[in-house]
Amino acid sequence: MLLTRKAEFSASHVCANPALDDAENRRIYGAASNPNGHGHNYVVEVTVEGDADPVTGMVFDLRELKEILNREVIEPMDHRFLNREVAPFDRVVPTTENLAMEIWRRLRPAIERDHARLKNVRLYETADLFVDYGGER
Repeated sequence: MLLTRKAEFSASHVCANPALDDAENRRIYGAASNPNGHGHNYVVEVTVEGDADPVTGMVFDLRELKEILNREVIEPMDHRFLNREVAPFDRVVPTTENLAMEIWRRLRPAIERDHARLKNVRLYETADLFVDYGGER
């Protein structure tokens, strides 16, 4: 069974690799490489996989999942300039792909149980652009 919880946060970032010059960053990332940054209203969907507990009928306690999401993702990232305020984005380009992987890294230890595991992180940067990340293969 799959259980998905959705949360939203707003954050700004600059997509630029410091190892590249300004021209190369503009070629690769376009307007997203503007050093002043730009923001997004991100939507994250976290999917947990497991069997429904025979006693509670739940794959995962929804209140606990919300608390984990708030603690590990929303509180540290909401209304932050990712490159300057949220590790590892002081040294990793905060693309949607890298952000989804970091969210996975933060959530997995808090979610993994004998009966449940983190299945997927879906991160929407815009209404028509999202990344799915399901861990290392």
